[in-house]
Amino acid sequence: MEISEKLLCLFSAEIEEADDRYVVEIPRREIDTGSIEPNETYRVALINGENGTVETEANAADIPSDEPQPPVEEGEIRYVEIEDLGKQGDGIARVERGYVIIVPGAEVGERVKVEVAEVKSNFAVGEIIE
Repeated sequence: MEISEKLLCLFSAEIEEADDRYVVEIPRREIDTGSIEPNETYRVALINGENGTVETEANAADIPSDEPQPPVEEGEIRYVEIEDLGKQGDGIARVERGYVIIVPGAEVGERVKVEVAEVKSNFAVGEIIE
């Protein structure tokens, strides 16, 4: 499944019945991290998960459920724009929720195709493949 770079947050939730409507609760952490704002309008996509879980290639047990998961996975291919240089001269790209991908050998302003080589909770390292 391909996920848009416009994705602001991703979480699992149950649909609850409330009188004549149905409600999906947004976890407070999504507001606290600045991913989304109260009283704004957003488009919502629902993904069916058997028994309330969504299958992914990543092992969900590796990441605590109360913290936002990185928006990239190891081995994923992305086109990113280099916005800045890090202290050691590596290119810095930002994707969903401001998550950083460090791209060695990239220059500010370049749009490069990278393969995500390493994923940490607050940044990833990507290798230029094109």
